[in-house]
Amino acid sequence: MPRILITTDYLRPGDEADRYLRKHGHTTVHAPMTGRRDPAQLVAALEGIEGALVAHEPLSADVLSRAPHLRAVVRTGVGYDSIDVAAAAELGITVSNLPGVNAGAVAEYTIGLLLATARRLVQSAVGVAAGGWPREDGHELRGSTLGLIGYGAAARALVPLARAFGMRVLCTTGVPRAERTDAPVRFVELPELLAASDYVSVHTALTERTRGLLDASAFRRMKPTAVLVNTARGAVVDEQALADAVRGGEIAAAALDVVSEEPLPADSPLRDVDGITVFSHLAGQTAEARAAAGIQGAAELVAALAGHPRSAVNAHLLPHTPTARRDG
Repeated sequence: MPRILITTDYLRPGDEADRYLRKHGHTTVHAPMTGRRDPAQLVAALEGIEGALVAHEPLSADVLSRAPHLRAVVRTGVGYDSIDVAAAAELGITVSNLPGVNAGAVAEYTIGLLLATARRLVQSAVGVAAGGWPREDGHELRGSTLGLIGYGAAARALVPLARAFGMRVLCTTGVPRAERTDAPVRFVELPELLAASDYVSVHTALTERTRGLLDASAFRRMKPTAVLVNTARGAVVDEQALADAVRGGEIAAAALDVVSEEPLPADSPLRDVDGITVFSHLAGQTAEARAAAGIQGAAELVAALAGHPRSAVNAHLLPHTPTARRDG
């Protein structure tokens, strides 16, 4: 029976995803990712494995090349920048993600970050815990402008929520014009979005084009009262430039659910900056989204191992059918 490695930490032996995989004739091996793993640990975990349900495991070309039985990898989420998809394709390994699986969760969480920042909720709670009674005023979202960087499923789900709060919505995206279907959204180029937005929310994938997209020059374009929110990928933001921009008053604040290195290192430039709040990558982590990711991920893995992946991100790169993976 094909052996399946499951590293996503919220998936457990005996849960719905596990039962689905075993029902389809697979043996499951759980090795939850709870911190950083070095390549040797990943290679050991992948020994004899044909399919993998993974979180943010750094599946490099070297690691993949040392897993000769591996034929399919499924990310239990949307982003797949931790996987070398081109190297996987060369080895005949399909790599799939789960588009939109947690879009609603991310959209709601983003609204939560906007409200928390606008009303200074974290600062108030910290002040009370320290024995104080903070009474600084905040701001209403109504009448403000939200700028979305990216137009994927989470950004689209955020639009009606932001509109319900009375916000104007701008968006910059590479999505073709024919697919820009939200009438209330005004699509603009990035410089205009940065200059006009009271809140800038990042929802773009991490690529070579977007890595470090929000740098010192970007922050100089923003309003001094503006707030940055990031629920996408940490490396889209130049973290040193962000810390400098908040300290120097170029922008007012930032609420970050993601950072370039997770967990946040002790020497991160984001630490101890008044106005920057870092959360622990929870935007997509609701009970509902996790359940959906588990079962959808299991179904995609079964389909991929049968040679019929439905959401393979490297299908166009595969030189031959997925089931033709050579043994090393």
